Amino acid sequence: MGAKAIPNIPPDDGKSSTNSTYLVAGQRVAAPRTRPGLYLVATPIGNLGDITLRALETLAGADIIFCEDTRITRRLTERYGLGAELAAYHEHNAEAVRPKILQRLAEGAAIALVSDAGTPLISDPGYKLVRAACEAGLAVTALPGPSAVLAALSVAALPTDRFFFEGFLPAKQQARRTRLGELARVEATLVLFEAGSRVQETLADLADAMAGRQAAICRELTKLHEEVLRGPITELAAEASGLETRGEFVLVIGPPPRDAKIMTDGALDALLTDLLRRSSVKDAVMHAVELSRRPRREVYARALVLAKELRAGEGDGED
Repeated sequence: MGAKAIPNIPPDDGKSSTNSTYLVAGQRVAAPRTRPGLYLVATPIGNLGDITLRALETLAGADIIFCEDTRITRRLTERYGLGAELAAYHEHNAEAVRPKILQRLAEGAAIALVSDAGTPLISDPGYKLVRAACEAGLAVTALPGPSAVLAALSVAALPTDRFFFEGFLPAKQQARRTRLGELARVEATLVLFEAGSRVQETLADLADAMAGRQAAICRELTKLHEEVLRGPITELAAEASGLETRGEFVLVIGPPPRDAKIMTDGALDALLTDLLRRSSVKDAVMHAVELSRRPRREVYARALVLAKELRAGEGDGED
């Protein structure tokens, strides 16, 4: 059976409802005017069917919807027959537009804030607007729903009791490696966003910094070509040359073993010295990275120094 139209229930404040409507399963549904205030509305991260009924009703009854890119949000409003006005609010115009939003809120407007995909304020500038609205004593309401962070955590098959959301890493390699060295010490599952153009480089740096950990590469979540790859981060990085790089990526890296500790400099030198006496620099570094939980570039640099010292020592002992 087709969905029945939801009756037009007047808002609690007794004000008359508007003629705003939205479409659900081909049925035109009347929506009451949304109460005054700022509404943070989660929108689909790919599959437009993931929108909630509460979100549709709120968007339909709002006076205006502020979004990062009106072209992207218009796909959603057209799909569900929403006629609310759209306006841009993003990092490039936020300083100029924010006072105007606050003024309209103070005058009693119902304003919805959405991001291009997922939950507002996650990797977008919305928090400054929310902070200003709260400081002004204005009502702020969250409408939960889709989130790329939580979707990736759900399918990664990694511990979720503690997680740390990093967002996007620095684009430049040296800064990225430095940050990964800091993140390697976080005792939690890590969640990262990455662009397809950089995902292979980032996976290589992750393998250097966090060898021995399990990970998941989540691409195009909820979309037609959704793909999730799971395994040791070193193996995923090694296979990254054949990875489809088109689309949106979320990388999830499992936490360090609970009983593992980062090896001290002295202990690392002792381990490397022993390994170098029995194997090549490449093999010594590979084993030391696994055992020490130190970034590969650090271990490799130290191995080169120690290997040179060992060769010099052997030379001094010759007749």
